[in-house]
Amino acid sequence: MLVTERSKGFFCGIIAAVTYGLNPLFAKPLYKAGLTPDNVLFYRYVFALIGLVLMVKLNGSSFRIKRNEMPWALLNGVLMFLSSLFLFLSYEVMDVGIASTLLFVYPVMVAVIMTIGFREKMSLIAIASIVIALTGVAALSSGDNVSWRGILYVILSALAYAIYIVCVRVSPLKNMPSDTLTMYCLAVGTVGFIVRQDFGCSIPMLPPTALAWSCAILLALLPTMVSLYTTALAIRFVGATATGILGALEPLTGVAIGVLVFGEELTIRLGAGIVLILIGVLLLIQEKAILEYFRKKSHG
Repeated sequence: MLVTERSKGFFCGIIAAVTYGLNPLFAKPLYKAGLTPDNVLFYRYVFALIGLVLMVKLNGSSFRIKRNEMPWALLNGVLMFLSSLFLFLSYEVMDVGIASTLLFVYPVMVAVIMTIGFREKMSLIAIASIVIALTGVAALSSGDNVSWRGILYVILSALAYAIYIVCVRVSPLKNMPSDTLTMYCLAVGTVGFIVRQDFGCSIPMLPPTALAWSCAILLALLPTMVSLYTTALAIRFVGATATGILGALEPLTGVAIGVLVFGEELTIRLGAGIVLILIGVLLLIQEKAILEYFRKKSHG
């Protein structure tokens, strides 16, 4: 059976989204073992950085960085550090399913930043998608058991990631190989987590259990390295739009893990909020295709 590049791309996009959605599956057991979000992220970044160095070498990418790329790489490293920190802090105080879904508003934030900061025109479809997504956020944010601190953490995480994406788009980093860029960002983040833990003095050893070591290694391998690599392949084979649509599997994976593994409750209100956010983001991702469809229909 002939496997086309398109089918490869969809497969890679699915793998990328699902593996990134596995973050809480490996982080929460480490929290229960006594590690803090800073501890967990330090080990995630260190193990992933080692893997990325090997990946860059095996892929034949260059370790060199140009002078005009250095400040942008440093900034994006700080943004990745902040996005990871706020997301993992949210896992301590709110359901991982809600956190994973709220994080998915970052494409909407990118659209708003590009419109306000770089004067990109916003269509009615983009405006509608933002309204729908914000309605979904409001649904997730209502109720008696809502952690406003957790919601703030995830919104800050999504905002940091959105700014990260914008910086890559508008800076010299857009010409840097994705594995090289991520390697430098992980290096900056690693330094950040060392500084946050008394310059390394308060970093605990991983608990001497197979579960703890497995979770730490898998956290670096699947949601970081595998997700990064398959995302790049998916974009190459089917484009950024299709890859973005498949990214909707990220929050769905988080919700499934929350309900099936951690026993989180999925109410009608939460389900409606999740659906609204997914519809809003997917509508934004498909904006060009929708506009093109109506343009052809009006001329046909």
